[in-house]
Amino acid sequence: MAAPGRRRQRSTRVLTGTTVLLGTLLLSSCQLPRFGAPDPASEQGGHTLGLWQGFFLAAIVVTLFVWVPLAFVLLKYRRGRRAASGTPSQRAYNIPLEIGYTVVPILIVAVLFFFSVRTEHEVTAVSKRPAVRVEVVGFQWGWQFRYLGQGFTIDAPPGEKPQLVLPLDAAANLKLVSTDVNHSFWVPDFLSKRDLIPGVDNEITVTPSRTGTFEGRCAEFCGLDHWKMGFTVRVVPRAEFDRWLARQQAAGGRASATTTTTTNGSGG
Repeated sequence: MAAPGRRRQRSTRVLTGTTVLLGTLLLSSCQLPRFGAPDPASEQGGHTLGLWQGFFLAAIVVTLFVWVPLAFVLLKYRRGRRAASGTPSQRAYNIPLEIGYTVVPILIVAVLFFFSVRTEHEVTAVSKRPAVRVEVVGFQWGWQFRYLGQGFTIDAPPGEKPQLVLPLDAAANLKLVSTDVNHSFWVPDFLSKRDLIPGVDNEITVTPSRTGTFEGRCAEFCGLDHWKMGFTVRVVPRAEFDRWLARQQAAGGRASATTTTTTNGSGG
């Protein structure tokens, strides 16, 4: 039978190896899982996803450092092996361990706070030289998209969703305005949303990172027909956007860019 000291060393090596292996698998994978988040369709959404993944990884590491030692103690000192393993220390305190359990959580919170603040600055930064500026107007119960300096407005008749058209890989500044009550501009694939508050100047920058048509809606309950406040965002290559912009400018006034919506009471 192996000596208790040798068995203890072997158990410690197994514990350390398991923790290192799991950590290496998580950190060295080619692509981290999104942990339930959608594939971001904007540069700002990519920053948000990175923070989301970082929080999940931190939670996994903390879980390993709690559960692995706990499992080790439960297995090593279970009743059937107590005689061979010896009796664990019965001291009521362990100063180094208690210092570690105090300092490590503080460090974890500090690191997560640092990355949260950095991501907030990246997501909320407003571009000084955007490719396009749009005034997003929310009202009970619909949307208007006024292309500032271009001379036209996108809206939609009742029962249809207005469509905001943006260029790919170019900064678009959205000035958010409400004419009545609080609304919220939310495109789930952009991984961000911002409120429209009467009397409050709110502006965001969105830099789309892939083409496609993305659903948007009001995420703030704003009244009886709140669910009707849907819209879409169509992201196109810059050359196609320039051609679309020229057509809208030639038409002048109010432009038509809509998608049909059903009135089934869902979404919004």
